[in-house]
Amino acid sequence: MLNEVEYSFYVVVRLAELDENKQVSQNLIVTRLLKQMMHVKSTEEIGYLLAVTKLKRIGTGLVLDSPDCVLFPVCVQCRTFLPMSGEIMYGVVYKINMYGVFIKRGPMRFIYLSARKMPGYSYVDDDQNPFFVSTDGSRIELDVVLSFIVYGTRWTQRNNYAEREYMIVASLDGNGLGPMALSGHDDLDLESCRFPDS
Repeated sequence: MLNEVEYSFYVVVRLAELDENKQVSQNLIVTRLLKQMMHVKSTEEIGYLLAVTKLKRIGTGLVLDSPDCVLFPVCVQCRTFLPMSGEIMYGVVYKINMYGVFIKRGPMRFIYLSARKMPGYSYVDDDQNPFFVSTDGSRIELDVVLSFIVYGTRWTQRNNYAEREYMIVASLDGNGLGPMALSGHDDLDLESCRFPDS
């Protein structure tokens, strides 16, 4: 679910970076904040950080225990994405094995669709390109766009900011879920184009 939320961060600035009036430029704080947010990627409370839409306020600097650093509280308005159970999503299949498929969507890389949650599909073990096929002939294979419903989510965090992700279990139980038929193709058909005579 897409959300607009207000979120607070803390930005550390060294005393050597203050000007002669003991002031710090807003540009320096915002640059540090954006670099910090690139490493955060997501939080358990608000989900994946997609964009900063507004700088709300920069608080008064607080002197830390370290004599050469100042901490500035910064409040921003962000656009976020928080996966919720029951939500219908779309994603691209990037890995297949006999137990299910792995799907990616935007910043999310850990979406798993178990073979048990694919009613009417059976696994076909082609040596180079395994796939799932349904009774009506539709196929789930690599690089196919799937619509699915979020069956469950779990927040995981390892190595502080390095690996912060939502793990999602998907399902195809429902109407209209499964491989998506994309209309047309991206190739340009020059034979059908008519150019005016010059």
